[in-house]
Amino acid sequence: MHRIDLSPDLIERLRLERGERLHVLDSLDPKRTAHVVIDLQNGFMEEGAPVEVPVAREIVPNVNAISRALRASGGLVVFLRFTTPDDPSSWSAFYARSSPHTARMHREAFAPGSHYWQLWPGLDVEPQDLMVDKQRFGAFIPGTCDLHEILQARGIDTLIITGTLTNCCCESTARDAMQLDYKVIFVADGNAAVTDAEHNATLHNMCFLFADVMRTPEVLDLVARSAHGAVQSAGEGVIA
Repeated sequence: MHRIDLSPDLIERLRLERGERLHVLDSLDPKRTAHVVIDLQNGFMEEGAPVEVPVAREIVPNVNAISRALRASGGLVVFLRFTTPDDPSSWSAFYARSSPHTARMHREAFAPGSHYWQLWPGLDVEPQDLMVDKQRFGAFIPGTCDLHEILQARGIDTLIITGTLTNCCCESTARDAMQLDYKVIFVADGNAAVTDAEHNATLHNMCFLFADVMRTPEVLDLVARSAHGAVQSAGEGVIA
């Protein structure tokens, strides 16, 4: 698991700006919340995979725990799959960053239906969960997928983000989500990068502006407290 190391200076600055609060969110509506699990596919997870991220295997229990808790509270779980674009030439700026051999291997690895494109078998996936294929790093840029439309149709206003890579697809998605007016929770021990340094750099960016950074126990507690509060409110309404 990554060694999480947030700057005390940043934490102190945020507390001062937020009236001694570190987190912006102290509650959520589980039924308006989606757990977005990003790219936990064989191509990122297996030993020797084309884009192996070893820590990604270690975060799976945390990802599964969040999925189970949110489902039980009436929330939505969405699995995103990185998918080779229909027209790879439309993203030549990305593929040109690698050798022709590496670019070809990457395109083949994440082609729809391939082994590496499939979700990691250790994930807790239920029939009611949604699968969304995206053709870019961020899930909200135009043309990559229809995640935004799916979430809007279900009244989702809060996202819990886990997956890999912390500093690529996860960060890209979280940044755009906040700018589309979603409330975002970025799970510190539910995202994975290649190194601790890269992981922590993104956590600093998230803390600074784009998301509440929480560990899994904090997320589970928030979901449980919010679900309990919703039940209490409903019960009070009936009694009244």
